[in-house]
Amino acid sequence: MSPSGMPSIDLLSRQINAVLTDPATTHGLARSLRAAAKEIDLHRHHHASRRAWPNGRIDDKPAKVQIGGGAHRIDGFFNIDLVPPADLLWDIREGIPLQDDSTDEIFSEHFLEHIDYPRSAKHYAREAHRVLVRGGRIITGVPDAAFALSQYPDPVDDSDETIARWYTKRDCRADINTRLDLVNLVFRDQDDDPAYTPHLWAYDHEKLIQLFTEAGFTSVEPWTFDPTMANPKRRWGSVYVVATK
Repeated sequence: MSPSGMPSIDLLSRQINAVLTDPATTHGLARSLRAAAKEIDLHRHHHASRRAWPNGRIDDKPAKVQIGGGAHRIDGFFNIDLVPPADLLWDIREGIPLQDDSTDEIFSEHFLEHIDYPRSAKHYAREAHRVLVRGGRIITGVPDAAFALSQYPDPVDDSDETIARWYTKRDCRADINTRLDLVNLVFRDQDDDPAYTPHLWAYDHEKLIQLFTEAGFTSVEPWTFDPTMANPKRRWGSVYVVATK
């Protein structure tokens, strides 16, 4: 037991793994437990860093910060992510671990759609506003739901560009049978694949404007794609904005 009297995370993890290896475990329960097992791993990463920074703020004041970049590194940017490799492992859903008015620029790409809305997404936008200096900016790129919906209800075939660009290296091709399947992948991508993190909310340009305006940003404009920062493979079918404090 933990000091609080609650079952320990390690015990819970062992119990979940035992149930997952039981062939009698139903598909629905296994889905839920795989998600819980992943969250336990993320919880461990976050709390390892939280022990070093118990007030939730690091001492450093990096001028440029990337959120959720994964293996995509940008020269000159401090990378905060919940999984390695990163300069700091931190669960952004719990806040951005920077001082008030301490950074000039935040960049994130294909990250926002992976956190829950409204709680975590709106909290993230407010936190970005808090940590940016006046005149600072946050650049955000996400899969463009408007683009996906604009293709509906056209039929799909093996020459479909969306499939060719996004899904040829995945094992889901046999399950893309209609245009609506592609729309669902944008909104709920990777929902039952333990190798990926699912999409939890879809965004378009209008929604990004609303999200960051509500958080207090003075302007939200289209961002001119810069391949020295953004991943060129992400450009097609995505929407990018820059919000200024």
